[in-house]
Amino acid sequence: MKKRFLSASLLTAVLLLAGCGAQATTEGAASSSAPASNGGQDAKKIIVGTGTQFPNICFIDKDGKLTGYDVELVKEIDKRLPEYEFELKTMEFKNLLLSLETKKIDFIAHQMEVNEERQKKFLYNDEAYNIFPNKIVVHKDNNDVRSIADLKGKKLIATATSNAAALAEKYNKEHGNPIQIVYTGAGEDTNVQVKTGRVDALISTQFAIDYLNKSADAQLKTVGETLSNSKVYFILRKDEGELKGRIDEALKAIKADGTLAKLSKQWLGDDYTVEK
Repeated sequence: MKKRFLSASLLTAVLLLAGCGAQATTEGAASSSAPASNGGQDAKKIIVGTGTQFPNICFIDKDGKLTGYDVELVKEIDKRLPEYEFELKTMEFKNLLLSLETKKIDFIAHQMEVNEERQKKFLYNDEAYNIFPNKIVVHKDNNDVRSIADLKGKKLIATATSNAAALAEKYNKEHGNPIQIVYTGAGEDTNVQVKTGRVDALISTQFAIDYLNKSADAQLKTVGETLSNSKVYFILRKDEGELKGRIDEALKAIKADGTLAKLSKQWLGDDYTVEK
């Protein structure tokens, strides 16, 4: 039987969680558990990099528990792959790719969209597990910005190295740099920057904005057409073809029996495994 999952707290040491699975550790923390038994053979330990600052995706809930759509999906995949033992390791978003490259983690679960730079260095699995409908987000009382075209001469905040930043950069490149992109670190309160008027907009999804409005009175709304319906995947190193194949097999089964749609509805409020 596999080891139990542990949840990472931002302020305290690792907390025990009930149920089958692996562990979650904070950045830099080492696991002290031995590999789980698998029919007389040791299960191979797989370190899964994720974060704590993405509402509904990977975050610390009010009880100090690491949870969310990506976290619970990793647990579900772990249940279906007895030859592996997954351990969740939390870190800042900006450190995920470097940690993968330096073999501190074995794959990333953090709603990673495809871009050319990442494809050159890393391996994506084949089976998408979510579709990310990106839109422009503004203060709820802002009626001047109704699309990305209305951001000419205005400030848009985006996390450096994120796909939101890549979308804004691509738009600027194609339209003569009309938008002033303000770069920020992962985990910073970009919604507060919009709410207080320091910047005019950000790029996000409806499910993230719904969560922020409910949990933090963010006072935000999405506007305009969907900028991209980007499919999201796990990212692995180029030499992890076997692990990639097994993850894809598990994902196909999770989709086929309705578990993936159920997780999406539970955490994101709708079935985002299909285009909106």
